[in-house]
Amino acid sequence: MVGVCTGMIMFLVPIWVAFIVGVMVGWAWKPKWASFGNDNNLDFSSSPSKSLDKKNLSLSSTPTDKPSGFNNYSTLHIDEGNSSVVTEEDLEHLCLLVEMKDGGPTWIEMMDRSTPTMRYKGWRRDPKTGPPQYRSSTIFENAMPEIVRDFFWDDHFRSKWDDMLAYSETISECPTTGTMVVQWIRKFPFFCKDREYIIGRRIWESGRSYYCITKGVPCPSIPRHDKPRRVDLYYSSWCVRAVESTSGDGQLSACEVLLFHHEDMGIPWEIAKLGVRKGMWGTVKKIEPGLRAYQKERASGAPLSRPAFMASINTKINPHYMRSLGDITDNSLETQVEKASEKPRRRNIPKVLIVSGAIILACTLDQGLLTKAVIFGVARRLANVGKRL
Repeated sequence: MVGVCTGMIMFLVPIWVAFIVGVMVGWAWKPKWASFGNDNNLDFSSSPSKSLDKKNLSLSSTPTDKPSGFNNYSTLHIDEGNSSVVTEEDLEHLCLLVEMKDGGPTWIEMMDRSTPTMRYKGWRRDPKTGPPQYRSSTIFENAMPEIVRDFFWDDHFRSKWDDMLAYSETISECPTTGTMVVQWIRKFPFFCKDREYIIGRRIWESGRSYYCITKGVPCPSIPRHDKPRRVDLYYSSWCVRAVESTSGDGQLSACEVLLFHHEDMGIPWEIAKLGVRKGMWGTVKKIEPGLRAYQKERASGAPLSRPAFMASINTKINPHYMRSLGDITDNSLETQVEKASEKPRRRNIPKVLIVSGAIILACTLDQGLLTKAVIFGVARRLANVGKRL
């Protein structure tokens, strides 16, 4: 799900072109009320990142180099006790999400698309607090759950198909449970800082279903930096399982990835939702070529990377236990699913974002960003004007 940012960035480029035009206008006109702010807000400076070589996909590839100026404070160490980073409570929560019994808001369908060898469905919901949450079901034809599990866990190979992954490093690992703590640095466009993630992750196995949990965890041993900016609120977990092929032959030759994702990367949530909606399918389509290349490498007998090897170390759980988690839940907590509204609102929103964004950037580029309350207050006023046009 994190890869959907690529599509969001492509969608936002025209908006930021308009922003730059707004800067030029803002230098000539700037109201006095825009002179407040502080220096501790988000800025739009860039941070250096290495370009990724997309040729010769190989499992034996090495992690991307760390961006210049970013010191290496972490060293890999074996930690037999770090299984507490991701616990059974996290497993139970993921199970309730999978069984649609977590008691959360209604899932709104966003997309239903397919290719001859892949089908994708996506949903979104908006909790009362926190960023938007996303749920997706991706079915890959002719794919084994074990290969798909390793594919998403393999940080070394991920840099070959995930354009936003600039750097990855394993901080610690537990050879008993397979729990890992990893550091990611993801590339963002020139007007944003890159983002740093400290991720704890672990896999449980139930039959041929794999419950893969990744989430943001604290790591005091790695100091925070102004660039890249650390993302604290991060949750991305999925269930990988064998399912029947869509060809209707009754064989469990396909693999479903049921993903649940949310994060607060410092981008206004309403803009992020627009970007996800525009760029999601384009991003999802890029995953399958990476998976097929991974399948070929594995079939050729290429050696496993360390992250892929760690994916095979997981905690076995009884399938009856997983089913019992859903059975004991109050039926009133069942999550509903509904179709998205068909109201034609697309015409006004992009125009409002462009105009309001240009004014905001023009008035605050050299004084720090305005508070969210002011930003959305301006946006609401412009939206009301747009409705009368």
